[in-house]
Parts: sequence; C-alpha cells; structure tokens
Amino acid sequence: MRRLMLLLAASVVAACQAPMPVANPQMAWVDFSTPFPNDRLLLAERLDKQRLSDGRFFEVSPGRHELIVRFDYEVTGGGGMGMMGGPTVRVCYLTIHYEHFEAGQRYVLEGRSMAMTPEARLYNAKREIVAEASDYYCLM
Repeated sequence: MRRLMLLLAASVVAACQAPMPVANPQMAWVDFSTPFPNDRLLLAERLDKQRLSDGRFFEVSPGRHELIVRFDYEVTGGGGMGMMGGPTVRVCYLTIHYEHFEAGQRYVLEGRSMAMTPEARLYNAKREIVAEASDYYCLM
C-alpha cells in the first residue's frame, strides 16, 4: 500500500510539472477546482468509461459524456475510536453525466466535501450549475 501511495504521489508531481496543452476550439474543456483547504486533490479518472493518461483536465467533444473524477479529501476522526483519531484522507470516485457540452466552451468541475459526503458540480462559463455528481463510491 505504501508503494502504491508513493507511486501515485510521484505521478501527480510529474503531471503537475508538464505544461497544460492548448485547448482545441472544436472541443469543450473542463478545469477543476476545490474551494476548501481540506479538499486535497481532484483528478480526471475516466471519460466515457476510458481511463485517461492526464488527470489535470477533461477535453471532450460536443454532446453527451460521462466524467469520473477521483476526489481526495481530509476527514477528521477517521482513526478507529470515533473522533479520537487524527485526520485521514478519504479517496472517492464521483460520476457526472452531462448531455450538452459545447465546442469551444470552458467548464469548471468543482469538488467539495461536506463531512463524509463528497460532492461535485459542473459549472458553465456563466458560473451556472449544469450538472452534479449522480453517483459516488469511496475507498475509506
């Protein structure tokens, strides 16, 4: 387990060092945001059931798509006896369906945690909510 975490950390650091590609005007672009300090990591995991090689964003063709993101966040008291434990990182996978992606548009997928419940909302360029996570599962 420790090796897996080290490998994941190394791949995240390596991905963050690579420059972001230029957005294709024929595609829609989805950026990520986590507004709270305990929300540590939001990564693109799958697009239409296909694993992605770069988890920093989604670039999708116009139309309907299923997005799956990995969302890591801290919860307090995760160690055994109720609230006696220290903070623990919770790893969750959230699914977002949206049918109306538009070419050349930028979207923001915002992940946030409310206690033990992860949430994700997809915003359009006008900062309107256009989709929310319909499903999630967590490893812890």
